[in-house]
Amino acid sequence: MKYRIAVWAAAGLLIASGWAVYFSVTSKGLIDPIVSALLRFTCPVAIVGLHYPVSLYLALVANVATYALVGLAVETLRRQVAHSN
Repeated sequence: MKYRIAVWAAAGLLIASGWAVYFSVTSKGLIDPIVSALLRFTCPVAIVGLHYPVSLYLALVANVATYALVGLAVETLRRQVAHSN
């Protein structure tokens, strides 16, 4: 189970890193609504970033922690469902 949670956390790191690369390459102007919605869904710390300045490192750490917690919840539920069958 620890391995699976680590995979979830690594996915969070890759997603946040991908967004960092995307925004460093594209212009800083107006963001399309679809991109903005996808960003907020896959990187929840971006919602905080609308109101407060968030550094890249803090965004990476927050996204890793968020995905690790989601992974913990999903893997715990998956285990309970597997044991009940």
